[in-house]
Amino acid sequence: MLIAISFSIKIYFGVNYMPKSKYHDIYLDLKEKIENNYFKYSEMLPVENELIKQYECSRNTLRRAVSILVSEGHLQTMQGKGVRNIYQKLSPKAFKLDTIESFKESAKRTAKSSFNKVILFTDVRCSANLAKRSGFMEGDELYYIQRVHYMDGKALILNHNYFLKSSVGDLTIDIAKDSIYEYLENTLGMKIVNSKRIITVEKVDEIDEKYLNLNLDEYNCLAVVSSFTYNSDGIMFEYTVSKHRPDCFSFCDNAVRK
Repeated sequence: MLIAISFSIKIYFGVNYMPKSKYHDIYLDLKEKIENNYFKYSEMLPVENELIKQYECSRNTLRRAVSILVSEGHLQTMQGKGVRNIYQKLSPKAFKLDTIESFKESAKRTAKSSFNKVILFTDVRCSANLAKRSGFMEGDELYYIQRVHYMDGKALILNHNYFLKSSVGDLTIDIAKDSIYEYLENTLGMKIVNSKRIITVEKVDEIDEKYLNLNLDEYNCLAVVSSFTYNSDGIMFEYTVSKHRPDCFSFCDNAVRK
């Protein structure tokens, strides 16, 4: 089974990389109120003129903030009626597809404890076969990292990460144990923009069985997410194959019919 999902993701806590402005503050305030149940599920928000007065903003500024929340699945605009809260809290198992979220950020969002175990950290040169799978150029110098992500003490994900050395600086095992994205964004100032993802269901191999502690009598397949991630310079700096335990696997997205 193969599902290809291509995202041009605007990450609004690192998104679109425009200067922070009034609409962003309104977006954050409304989002917090929605997620903390200030506005009840299925409840209509105050009318537009009331919100404009409350936030002391223009109509376009308010609508821009609301449009972000609509795209994230928090709000629904209803012509002639207003805006309704449709937010429902995600399952702790759910990984979001509509944004680029690190494992550390996912654990924080779901209030879970987490840590990473690095089982391989090495330099490789991109082979012809890897170039076909990843989109890197043959001969590119890469970091190849195998990591197991644990949440609440349980091994959930086995990651095979390939990072373009010319884009990611001096990665270390310690950085890989913590958060590579945190290092890229906060230390190097990289702007991570979008990611194309392909989701498949594949047979368990010996490495999966070993590091994810799988019982083959119960599960002989797992969910695999292949990610091709780009920075603001248009460079694909990361190719990752993430293998997820099937009993702890759930992805969510907000789809809009056009």
